[in-house]
Amino acid sequence: MEVKEKRIKETYVAYIPHHGSYDKIPEYIEEIKQWINEKGLKTNGQAYGTYLNSPEDVAEEDLQYEIGFSFEGNAMPEGKIGIKEMPEHTVLTALHQGPYTKVGPIIHGLAEYAVENGYDVVGPITEVYLNDPAQVPEGELLTEVQLPVIKIK
Repeated sequence: MEVKEKRIKETYVAYIPHHGSYDKIPEYIEEIKQWINEKGLKTNGQAYGTYLNSPEDVAEEDLQYEIGFSFEGNAMPEGKIGIKEMPEHTVLTALHQGPYTKVGPIIHGLAEYAVENGYDVVGPITEVYLNDPAQVPEGELLTEVQLPVIKIK
């Protein structure tokens, strides 16, 4: 696994927070994409998921996450879609190829790398979905896993 340190630029995101099963993720991605298009906004990144806890630690009904897109332009929250500014920040990142359900080792690897290399973890895991599961086979899915950090040593 190749780990890189990367600087993420400040951006605005449209997102839907959710409490429960991951089954809603594809629906939320489409809902946000459609909302952005209807508002005449332009996405400036791929779909992402930020995961506040893990299925390794909590029951499915207790999972907490948000699904969203970064965008250019101005928008106000509407219905279940929130808007927030994501500040510029540093992440450790690694690429996963294959099913989304198999990303766990990359997440654990990034956490271990952070500890072993003098980083403090300062936020939850984010997965950036680089291609579309409707267009590529499951084995070719690409996910950039990001772990927000600050260097302490």
